Amino acid sequence: MGLRKQLLGENHPDYALSLNNLAFLYKYQGKYEQAQPLYEKALQLRKQILGENYPDYALSLNNLAFLYKYQGKYEQAQPLYEKALDIAERVLGTNHPNTVTIQENLEILRAK
Repeated sequence: MGLRKQLLGENHPDYALSLNNLAFLYKYQGKYEQAQPLYEKALQLRKQILGENYPDYALSLNNLAFLYKYQGKYEQAQPLYEKALDIAERVLGTNHPNTVTIQENLEILRAK
């Protein structure tokens, strides 16, 4: 991670991807406290670098929402899922696999 930051700089989409991937690993290890700041940083970087109308930004919103759902923070997760879905539908279309995944995640959350 440090090498990627050193080579690419912090304001590079691949660095944000690395943060996201490490957060994903921590989440599945049950290390939610370690995952959350990495997901948040990846989201912030993707917004800054790519803008809000970019598929990777929508995926970052989805990933952070998914973590919040795991933690039982449903009120925090729902608006992130909704924003991610709005972006994905506009940018990718309603039938794109990422859009469908976000929609399913939101539906599961709403069913709780």
